[in-house]
Amino acid sequence: MKVMKFGGTSVGSAQRMKNVADIIPKEGKNIIVLSAMSGTTNSLLEISDYLHKRNPDGANDTINTLELKYFREIEELFETREYKIQTLEVIKSHFDYIRSFTKKVFTLFEEKVIVAQGELLSTLLFSNYLKEAGYNIVLLPALEFMRINKNAEPDQNYIREHLNALVEEHKEADLYMTQGFICLNAYGEIDNLQRGGSDYTASLIGAALKADEIQIWTDIDGMHNNDPRVVDNTSPVSFLNFDEAAELAYFGAKILHPTCILPAKLEKIPVRLLNTMQPEAKGTTISNKTEKHKIKAVAAKENITAIRIKSGRMLLAYGFLRKVFEIFESYRTAIDMVCTSEVGISMTIDNNSHLKEIIDELKKIGTVSVDHDMVIICVVGDLAWDNIGFEARVVEALKDIPVRMISYGGSNHNISLLVKGADKKRSLVALSEHLFKNN
Repeated sequence: MKVMKFGGTSVGSAQRMKNVADIIPKEGKNIIVLSAMSGTTNSLLEISDYLHKRNPDGANDTINTLELKYFREIEELFETREYKIQTLEVIKSHFDYIRSFTKKVFTLFEEKVIVAQGELLSTLLFSNYLKEAGYNIVLLPALEFMRINKNAEPDQNYIREHLNALVEEHKEADLYMTQGFICLNAYGEIDNLQRGGSDYTASLIGAALKADEIQIWTDIDGMHNNDPRVVDNTSPVSFLNFDEAAELAYFGAKILHPTCILPAKLEKIPVRLLNTMQPEAKGTTISNKTEKHKIKAVAAKENITAIRIKSGRMLLAYGFLRKVFEIFESYRTAIDMVCTSEVGISMTIDNNSHLKEIIDELKKIGTVSVDHDMVIICVVGDLAWDNIGFEARVVEALKDIPVRMISYGGSNHNISLLVKGADKKRSLVALSEHLFKNN
């Protein structure tokens, strides 16, 4: 069994859905996970914004525009009058339900209900199209098995139990489909998985069913060895270790959320990143295997703030680091990089919402300086300390670029370097030239 997740761009129009149908095998008990059609979630958030602002007319205008889009897609997607009428009626019922919120008190709970309609609409549309095309498919509602607990973490025992029961109930089917992103919370209310969205759903489903493989289909042919928006002639990375993929995702590779593949990693299920626009492309395979002695890729994380705390009292004083970290913890601000010396500590954050309060607290224990608009450059691969010369190659590539911090040794898969935002492109190009040009 394979879990095949298709993103919003992949199912963003009737023609794109037809293209995806050509990729999906008719047999094999595979499970299809769909995101909302591209643009739908933004429209639903816009509708919610109007309702928060108590502007029902603005909400209704946006609802009508989105509904017309779906009517046009139905007309293009289906061949038979039977399926057109059947699908049209259900789609209309969803939009009538959305309109009903213009007459109610509107809170964050109602917003989550409205946003969930995007995945419900895409799966309804596509599953009906596959039925018309002759697929023996069953739609498994995500709200019947996908649940988070009181800590907003997936309730994996519940997911496993209810999903397996649903599949067993419909064991006559050759193909299953469900919604990504949406779920119920511990109180039975409609909610969502947030981090990684539909990718997270696919990973959780794969783990619950012990699938053979999880496929993430997007409009990019896998993770590239550098940012193709900045560097010319990048190429997809064929194989990544789960930890390498998580490092790249965390430090800027937008194709994947860093935490969404954790369930697959724990169950040792390979994840493949594939391109619906080029289904024949090899893409990237992520697994527990490591390719030895190889640097794989570079990524960059922007809008970083670097903070240095210098204190003469730090010398030989245990407890100093704990005090520093407790300040960041109290303001729920995560730290990316850390470097220490006998008289100071430097660290980076990507969330400045409590920067002023954090600086005020830090000034009570030392002298503080702050650098804004920085970028973390992350180099990923088999970077264990006994691979002689690997870290030297990275530093050599950036010999003409001022580096504010270097972090190495916290992971066997990552070297991180902090540079000015203005030096981002120059750094990425230099690393590509030095690390990948002759590979």
